[in-house]
Amino acid sequence: MSMIKLIKPTMEYANDIMDYRQEFLDSGDSLAGCGNLRTCSSAEEWIDELNILENKETCPEGKVCSNTYMAIRVSDNKIVGIIDFRHHIDHPILSVWGGHIGYSVRPIERRKGYATEMLRQNLINCKRHGLDKVLVICDFDNIASKKTITTNGGIFEKEIMVDGDRMERYWIPL
Repeated sequence: MSMIKLIKPTMEYANDIMDYRQEFLDSGDSLAGCGNLRTCSSAEEWIDELNILENKETCPEGKVCSNTYMAIRVSDNKIVGIIDFRHHIDHPILSVWGGHIGYSVRPIERRKGYATEMLRQNLINCKRHGLDKVLVICDFDNIASKKTITTNGGIFEKEIMVDGDRMERYWIPL
């Protein structure tokens, strides 16, 4: 795996952001951890929405404050993944199956260790924000995500059913 860094999305990466989005749309895969990127028509629209969600003063009612980061491969300055951090899970969906963190890795960049490193770096952000543990959820059959979570200290709590899908809840102590 090449070195990565987590950075706040900026317009410098506008083309790569939209390419990332399109890759997921083409593959039919989930854009977990990407906020509303699926429905945005431009990188600017997506970045503006992310900025609104960062602060209590601007975060819309019914939403949870969050920070979203792009995982940038240092060697070529390309986006390999996106990960978010929800400041709390005092929310009917997040407390059950959304959790504190969501993430996705470009389909062509999977199985290279990026998700594990993205989560590791984002856990530092969570700790700086004052959390002592975070909830991370994955699909029951997503072996790669389970490995990412447990490698970062995730402790299995329980299996849940959401709209007929089996999911697993893990807590990561910080």
